[in-house]
Amino acid sequence: MRFSEDFLDELRSRVDIEELVGHYAEIRHRGSRNPTCLCPFHSEKTPSFVIYPENWSFYCFGCGVGGSGITFVQRIENLSFTEAVKFLCERVGMQMPDDGADDEAMRLRRRCYEANREAARFFYNALRTPAGAGARQYLEKRGLSPETVQKFGLGYAPDSWDALTRHMFSKGFTGGELEAFFLARRSAKGHYYDLFRNRLMIPIVDLRNNVVAFGGRVLDDSKPKYVNTSDTVVYKKGDGIYALNLAKNEKGRTLILCEGYMDVIAMHQAGFPNAVAALGTAFTAQQVSLLSRYCDELLLSFDADEAGQRATARAMRMLQNAPMKVRVMKLEGGKDPDEIIKTEGAGRIEQIIKTAPNETEYKLGLAQKKYDLTTADGKSSYLKEAAAVLASVTSPVERDVYIGKVASDLGVTRDALRRETERQSRRVKNTESREAFRQDADRAAGNDPRIPNPERSRYLRAAKAEETILTSLLQNPDYYKRFRSRLSPEDFITKVNRALYEGLGRRIEEGHSIEMAAFSADAPDDTVNLLSYLYTNRDKIAGTPAEYEGCINTLLEEKQKLSFGEAKDMTDEEFMRRLEELRKRKNKPEA
Repeated sequence: MRFSEDFLDELRSRVDIEELVGHYAEIRHRGSRNPTCLCPFHSEKTPSFVIYPENWSFYCFGCGVGGSGITFVQRIENLSFTEAVKFLCERVGMQMPDDGADDEAMRLRRRCYEANREAARFFYNALRTPAGAGARQYLEKRGLSPETVQKFGLGYAPDSWDALTRHMFSKGFTGGELEAFFLARRSAKGHYYDLFRNRLMIPIVDLRNNVVAFGGRVLDDSKPKYVNTSDTVVYKKGDGIYALNLAKNEKGRTLILCEGYMDVIAMHQAGFPNAVAALGTAFTAQQVSLLSRYCDELLLSFDADEAGQRATARAMRMLQNAPMKVRVMKLEGGKDPDEIIKTEGAGRIEQIIKTAPNETEYKLGLAQKKYDLTTADGKSSYLKEAAAVLASVTSPVERDVYIGKVASDLGVTRDALRRETERQSRRVKNTESREAFRQDADRAAGNDPRIPNPERSRYLRAAKAEETILTSLLQNPDYYKRFRSRLSPEDFITKVNRALYEGLGRRIEEGHSIEMAAFSADAPDDTVNLLSYLYTNRDKIAGTPAEYEGCINTLLEEKQKLSFGEAKDMTDEEFMRRLEELRKRKNKPEA
């Protein structure tokens, strides 16, 4: 749907972007010119996410994501542009314009939500049919009550090639839609068949209570154990957290991160409604960021087997810069929470939670298990590894407490362990300094990952001139017409800057606003990120006509160098014509 600039301006005036972001992250320096917070799009301990209220925009200097208030909602709520506008309108009680148009992306997402909801109803009802008897027996065997089955909307996919497909066809969905929404597949002969068959069905619900995906579990020991929805227009498994829609409503700011669906369901039934699980095989930065919005403390509750311990180690690496406190539940009485609940009861889980070690204690415990501490060699090896663990503890008080504890447990002096810890700490700082120096050197050479311009380092002088031109243009749109006889899109050397200059020029020619909220409606993510980055640099340039003209000259010089490089492929006439053209344009006075 297209929105008028007057409507977007009105929306912008009603939505306080600082308040909007503050709903998802804790704002630092609230009320200042440029409030900051921990980025909700990647894991970090030091705030690098900056809000620009005067431009209704944001930019993260850590991950390079930026945009308008609408862009923020798009990213954090996984919505299309139109859906994000609707979301904000509902937030401030503003009427959406109705021009009869329908955004195609929004329509497709709506159809996907409708299809998933209808499929969830079908699976839920199928569990109660004679065909669902085996699935009901499986649930009874696992000790799940009817109330728990209803709470999680569990269902059954019949052991049929097309039971769901026929049902969905009767509801007006097409085969192409079912295939796109990962509910059916198409055979070589063009027939559609059910993707989920003879499986316990677990709906995955987002934070707005939409069914976005499914997990299908076998009822026996056959493989694969699970079939899960692949990424669709409404679902990206690396971004979601299972059961967070339920857990976020619980009192307190503590969540228990389990390994799978069934562990979460068993934990909820046992009285732990703050249990959730990551979706996908790998724990991602997006999931860390999402969890940090709803908890101050995260308990890791992965299986006690080797695979579970590897998953714990991976999760802790991802969480090392997260703002929440992390503890690890030691599931020694069984391989997973479900088994412990069945054999020892919920009280045992409560005890495990109370005694769960923090990250430092957990790492020290893992290191201790590796060595025979009754031998001098084993004790020495453990102390070195313990010192490496303690070197990563940033709090001096906390580090000193653990130095004292480890030294006392092993019968060594605090000074000896402190010296080894300080030595390890210097190694860590030296490594970090080298990495910081490398990053600074890369950025000086133009290799800045925050700037979405892959050609920047190759044409650094030209790219910097282009960036100054674009930044100045954002503040002085009249420069476009004033200097357009001297500068055309073809003069830009890097593609991403050329595309942005073309887009800005087109809007200026048509008399439209180049404010980010309006511009980002049709722009790809990289362009919006670039636009946000350029805005952050506005105080670093003079913005004068002389500076603008000087950058044009620089850009034309760089273009001329490239032309000379191509000269070997030109005829003499072509070369002289190109040279004369560049000379005239460089010397041409402004209009």
